[in-house]
Amino acid sequence: MLHIGYTMMTEQAGPRELVAHVVGAERAGFDFSVTSDHYFPWLGSQGHAPYAWSVLGAAAQATERIPLMTYVTCPTKRYHPAVVAQKAATMQLLSQGRFRLGLGSGENLNEHVTGDGWPAAQIRLEMLEEALEIIRALLAGESVNHHGTHFDVTNAKLWDLPDSAPPIGVAVSGDRSCELAGHYADLLIATEPKQELITAFERHGGGGKPKVAQLPICYDTDREAAIARAHDQFRWFGGGWPVNSELPCPTAFAGATQFVRPEDVAESIPCGEDVEAVVEAVRPYAEAGFTEVALIQIGGDQQEPYLRWAERKLLPALREL
Repeated sequence: MLHIGYTMMTEQAGPRELVAHVVGAERAGFDFSVTSDHYFPWLGSQGHAPYAWSVLGAAAQATERIPLMTYVTCPTKRYHPAVVAQKAATMQLLSQGRFRLGLGSGENLNEHVTGDGWPAAQIRLEMLEEALEIIRALLAGESVNHHGTHFDVTNAKLWDLPDSAPPIGVAVSGDRSCELAGHYADLLIATEPKQELITAFERHGGGGKPKVAQLPICYDTDREAAIARAHDQFRWFGGGWPVNSELPCPTAFAGATQFVRPEDVAESIPCGEDVEAVVEAVRPYAEAGFTEVALIQIGGDQQEPYLRWAERKLLPALREL
């Protein structure tokens, strides 16, 4: 059965609201949740970017059942991998085993803030691989001394470790990242229903492991209002990873998407209250072999009506997939 998740979108709501939303998602019956980890929103109209790890800690205490996951954290620039390992171990303890650590090679939007430049994609993947080695070793309880190409770790050891380390997911977009995911990860993370990503992941050792995707929707009883909101806050989504990973700030995303029309957004994001439209948008992910899909409801102030609709109509329909 395909598992359906809820997204705590830190770009569109404040920290207290995000925690309240995931409590509502647990009550509505979502199978899991994911949390974005950004320093900036993509567009100024989204309006938020709280510290995801504080939100996750609060969510772990406010919920009882729903799994939590970063989607995704970059362990290379803004955060050192030794610190990410400590965060993940603590979250696994706080959540009593409900946490998964989603990792990726990052976006300029969030990682440039440390002032250390934004490396080329190939270098970012090298850094991610080295970070994965460090994080894996620390979560295994090892004392780590590491002096590599990109990172130094001196006499590091985690003193509060869970009985079971949090599963690690790696975000993929091509064969090299699929190779890293197959070798180091316990699950695959992707945003497009491309079967070739799953095939590559399995070829490199990912056979039988979960595959998690994400999909934006914009529920509203007024379809035109939903389209307008999706265009205002999510028109960046169609830019694709090669573009979105390089842009440095919300104004750059605004400029890059200034000619995207509302009808363009409506063609790629289900808008309105048509359950079948969402089912058909999710179907390609199920057919490609994804085992989990996390939905994003666009609009931080539109979560409560969405959750009521999801509980009554959407989740039962999606579970038939």
